[in-house]
Amino acid sequence: MKPPYIAAGLGMLVWAGCVSQAGAANRTVPHPLPSHPGSIFLAGEAVSVPAPPAGDGDTWRAVDYEGRSVAEGWVTAGPVELGRLPVGYYELQRSAGQVTNRLSVGVLERLHAPTPLTSPIGIDVAMAWFYSKDKMPDVANLCALAGVNRVRDRLSWPELEPQKGVFAATNRYDWSAEIQAAAGLQVLQVGHQSPGWANPAGKRFPLDLRDSYNFHRALAQRWRGEVVAFEPWNEADIPDFGGHTGSEMASFQKAAYLGLKAGNPKVIACLNVFAVHRSATLRDLNENAAWPYFDTFNLHHYDGFDRYPRLYADFRAVSAGKPLWATECSVTVKWHGDQKLQEPTDEDLRVQSERVVMTYACTIHEGAEAVFYFILPHYVEHQTQFGLLRPNLTPRPGYLALAAAGRLLADARPLGQVKATNDSIRAYLFRARPDGGRADVLVAWSKSEAELELPKPPRACFDHLGRARATEGRVLKLGGAPLFAVLPAGTQLQLVPPPKAPERPAGTPSSLVLQVLLPEESIVLGKSAYKIPTGPSASVPICLYNFSPKPARGRLSTSVSLQPTESATPAPWGAELPNDVAVAQGERKELALRLTGLSTNGLESATIRVTGEFGKAGKPVLSFRLVPSVK
Repeated sequence: MKPPYIAAGLGMLVWAGCVSQAGAANRTVPHPLPSHPGSIFLAGEAVSVPAPPAGDGDTWRAVDYEGRSVAEGWVTAGPVELGRLPVGYYELQRSAGQVTNRLSVGVLERLHAPTPLTSPIGIDVAMAWFYSKDKMPDVANLCALAGVNRVRDRLSWPELEPQKGVFAATNRYDWSAEIQAAAGLQVLQVGHQSPGWANPAGKRFPLDLRDSYNFHRALAQRWRGEVVAFEPWNEADIPDFGGHTGSEMASFQKAAYLGLKAGNPKVIACLNVFAVHRSATLRDLNENAAWPYFDTFNLHHYDGFDRYPRLYADFRAVSAGKPLWATECSVTVKWHGDQKLQEPTDEDLRVQSERVVMTYACTIHEGAEAVFYFILPHYVEHQTQFGLLRPNLTPRPGYLALAAAGRLLADARPLGQVKATNDSIRAYLFRARPDGGRADVLVAWSKSEAELELPKPPRACFDHLGRARATEGRVLKLGGAPLFAVLPAGTQLQLVPPPKAPERPAGTPSSLVLQVLLPEESIVLGKSAYKIPTGPSASVPICLYNFSPKPARGRLSTSVSLQPTESATPAPWGAELPNDVAVAQGERKELALRLTGLSTNGLESATIRVTGEFGKAGKPVLSFRLVPSVK
């Protein structure tokens, strides 16, 4: 999910190899900017904010998250002085406290140590598209104060390369990358559109994969030292962003990966990310042996928490054991009332903030090494409000929850889910670095009031906004809002272990890439396949690319696997492709695959597989699925 214009072990070693080139390598404990953008302060600072917007009365009062009054006074021309407030979410209200007459304030615990470079806590910011250059430092500072490690941005290929081979001068994408890196944030960049010169259907991949290779090579060079990771395309598996098959996603990924690594061998080349949980597309991508061409396996989800285990199991099965990155995720709330404000009710703001912590806990438990909550800026799709900040950068309670996760789940690694005697309890244990020290951190909540007994009293306990909470011995009293309990490292609890990553299959990238080119209108997206008319024969265009600096010569072989309908034995198809092929360096060779005996008799679909043997140039693989249809 994203705006109409957005849409919108080894893993640690891969990342560690990149941070030395970025501003994050010299990360320090962040400090607020003097102007305190968004009315965000640290505990111990004197809180001084503008008076709330004009209302019917001449008095103001400040209330905490529970609506309890903490200060009050008369409205004057100067700022409102609230003194030193403890960690929490506050609202400065004028008159009856209507949403138009109030200002929100956040007080965070000061980070006690720099955010670890391997911490899973990230956030989707879309900095280049949501914020002007003068606001970017403010937003980057808010991310750093919240303990965010990674941020996700957005780019426009047509804007960056308006003409083939002609790149734009310094612009908002350069500013965004520079400013976020300077704040010590690790930047992930993503695009989703082809320029008109590469494909008239802009939401689709470029027709010639050399254009993708050249573009991503240029970006990796341009932002070396600032952008450390790229998703070559956003949500290519849904119609908003092209409705591509798994086969198309695989071929595109291979070309983009080779381009990124040519531009900067240390860059993290992520998988062009999945939007939905569709088995056919996952299987199609996997059958194309794409795993040597991505450093991280990226996915999005907006499902309920109880659906995470099944969802992650299916994605994990085709991840080739690569690090999982959830680069968009949340469980959303609606806005109500004033169309201009698009603000959730107070009750839904509470729900949103609770779900922020739940999202991080459940996603990290499933094995995600990077979690980018969607989204930091004020952003609406239809009736859904996603953003943790308001347009003026002031916080919704969810921003406080982000900061609590950033601080208390810093560098979190899953240890398992607690085997609770009460089925309503959800409790996840992590090895982490809260406040810079090693500890086990338990995140727990319950659908109904419940108690969870621990082996020993926790060292400290915090609510989902990061506020310290008193404990009663070894018993945690749970409700719908999550609690963080900081426990000594090595605390023994009855746990269901976290899911394991699959073994990594063998394979190395080939500089040769195969691509099937069939019209968009022939795609059957639900099956990740293409319709093909029945008949005695048909020709399917196949392209072979050589992205190496040397010519290559080798052989191609083709096989057909038929998937029959129930209790059927379809007649075999024939497949012929030139098998002795030479391809020059940088060449795109067009080949014709001739299929014969195309019949619908008892046939659900046919999978065509093309494999190559090109010696040192590698073994390119292409697989795609065809669904026969009567003309």
